Amino acid sequence: MISDRIKVIKADITTLEVDAIVNAANRTLLGGGGVDGAIHRAAGPKLLEECRTLGGCETGEARITKGYNLPAKYVIHTVGPVYHDRPSDPVRLASCYRNSLDLAREHGLKSVAFSAISCGVYGYPIDRASRIAVETVFEWLSANDDCKMEIYFVCFNDEVYDWIRRNIASFTEIA
Repeated sequence: MISDRIKVIKADITTLEVDAIVNAANRTLLGGGGVDGAIHRAAGPKLLEECRTLGGCETGEARITKGYNLPAKYVIHTVGPVYHDRPSDPVRLASCYRNSLDLAREHGLKSVAFSAISCGVYGYPIDRASRIAVETVFEWLSANDDCKMEIYFVCFNDEVYDWIRRNIASFTEIA
C-alpha cells in the first residue's frame, strides 16, 4: 500500500540518514532563515558554493545538490509560494512536491524527507499546506507505482505533525 511508504515524524531534518532531504529554500538558493538556514549551517560552506552555481530556482521548481556534511546524501531545494490566498498558490505548492519527487526519481533515490514547505515565514496555513502535501505525494506515488520510494514528512512541531497525520488518515479513507 502507498500509505505504508509514507512516514510522519517529529525530528530535526538535518539529522536524518535518508537519500535526500527537501529544503524549503528561497529563490536565490543561498540560504536564509528557518529550515533553509539550518540546512545550510549543517551542510557546511560547500553547499553554498554549489548553490551559487545553480542560478537560483523559481517558485514550484526544484534543484538538487550534494548533502556535504549532512547525513543525507543530497539536498533537494524547492521554492514554495509566499501565501496570498490566490488560485495559483496550491498549484505552485503542489509543484514543489511533484518536482522534488521527480528529481529524486531521476537520481535513483529511495528515501526522501520533506519539511513543511511554505509553512514558516511564507505564511501558508498548515491545514491547507498539509492537505496539498499529502494529496500530491499520494498522487505521485500512485502515478509512479513502480518506484518504491519511501517518503518522510518531517514535522517541526505538534501542530504540523497532527495536521499531516490527520490528512493522511482522511486521504487513505477516501482512496
